[in-house]
Amino acid sequence: MASYETVWEVINQCPNNQMRDVFIDEVETDDTDAYMENKFKGKAVRFEKTVRPDGTIIYEIFASGMHERMSFTPF
Repeated sequence: MASYETVWEVINQCPNNQMRDVFIDEVETDDTDAYMENKFKGKAVRFEKTVRPDGTIIYEIFASGMHERMSFTPF
C-alpha cells in the first residue's frame, strides 16, 4: 500500500480574504481516486486530477460552490 502526505486546502472565495483552511495528514491507499470518492461520498462534487512528474497527485475539488484542493505527495 502506498503512503502519502496529504494537504487539503479549503480556499476562501471572499474578496480581499486570502486565508485558507489547511489540513495536513498521512494516508495509506493504493487508489487515490477511490479515496477521494469515499471522502466526499454523498455530496455533489466534481474533481479535476493532475499528476505531476514527481508523482504528486493534485485534485481540484468543486463542491457546493466551494473550491478546494487536495494533494497526495508520495513518501
